[in-house]
Amino acid sequence: MLTVAVAAATVLFLIFPARYAASVKTGVMLWANNVLPATFPFFFLTAILTRRTIFGKVTGALSPATEKLFAISGPGACAGMISMISGYPVGARTLLDFHRAGAIGREETLRVAAIASTSGPAFLVGAVGVGMFSSPAAGWVLYLSHIAGILVVCFLLRFPVKRKIPTGRAPEIAPIGLSELLSSSVLSILCVGGAIALFYAFGEMISDLCTLLAVPEQLEILLRGGLEMTTGCHLLRGTPLPYNLAGCEFFVTFGGLCVLVQQLAFLIPCGVSVPKFLAIKFIQGLVSAAICYGAAFLL
Repeated sequence: MLTVAVAAATVLFLIFPARYAASVKTGVMLWANNVLPATFPFFFLTAILTRRTIFGKVTGALSPATEKLFAISGPGACAGMISMISGYPVGARTLLDFHRAGAIGREETLRVAAIASTSGPAFLVGAVGVGMFSSPAAGWVLYLSHIAGILVVCFLLRFPVKRKIPTGRAPEIAPIGLSELLSSSVLSILCVGGAIALFYAFGEMISDLCTLLAVPEQLEILLRGGLEMTTGCHLLRGTPLPYNLAGCEFFVTFGGLCVLVQQLAFLIPCGVSVPKFLAIKFIQGLVSAAICYGAAFLL
C-alpha cells in the first residue's frame, strides 16, 4: 500500500508539477507564518532549560510519583510536562536530548515517548477552539480530554513493567555554546517545516482524487485528517457538536502522519519502536475522543 501511494504521488507530481509545487510552497508559507514563530523559540529555550541545574532538582522531585504511576523516571516526566505546555514535536526533541545525555534509559523510551507526545493549549484552545469553533470552552474541553486520554493509556502501559525503574537523575548534558544550541534548534525546526510542506501537498492530492472519484465527504475528512491533523480539524469546524469535537480530538491526539513523521525524526534515534508507538498513538486517539465526546455535552 505504501509503495502504491508513493508511486501515485510521484506520478501526480510529474503530471501536474506546477499545481503541486505551488502546494508545497503554500505548505512552506503555512509553516513560516504559523508554526515557525510559535515552535522555534520553544526548541531553543527548552534546549537551554534542560541544561540548567534546577532541572535536576525538578526531576528528582518528580521521580517517586512518576515511577509509581507511569513507570518512568523524573526526566521522562519533565519531557512530558514540556510537551503538554509546548506541543508537538518539542516533547520528542526533549526526549532525544535526555536520552543522549543518559538521563533516560532505553528501557523507558517508549513509555516516555507516549507521555511526551501531546499537543499544546496554544493550538487546541487558540487555533481549534477559538479559531475553528469560535468557543474557548470547546478548546479547553479538547485540551483537557486530550491530556486525560494520553495519561490513561500511559498509566496502563506501566503494568507490563516488572522491575523497578532507576531513580531519575539530572540530565548530565555537557555544556555547549549558544551558537551550537541555535544550530541544533534550526535543524530541528527545518525538519518540521519539510514535513508540513510535503504533507500539505499530499493532502491536496488526496482532495483532488476524492473529487475525481466522487468519494463521500466523511471518507475524505478521515483521509485528510489522518494525513494532517490541522486540515482534519478545519474540515470539521463550525458548531461544536459532540461528534465534531470528538473527531477533532482523534485527529489531534493521533497526530496524523505529518506530526508522526516530525516526532519519529527524534524518536527513532532513541530506539523507540515505530509500530508500537503508532499503535499507542492510535489507542490514545480513541480514548481521548471518547472522553471528549462525553465532555462535549457539558458545553
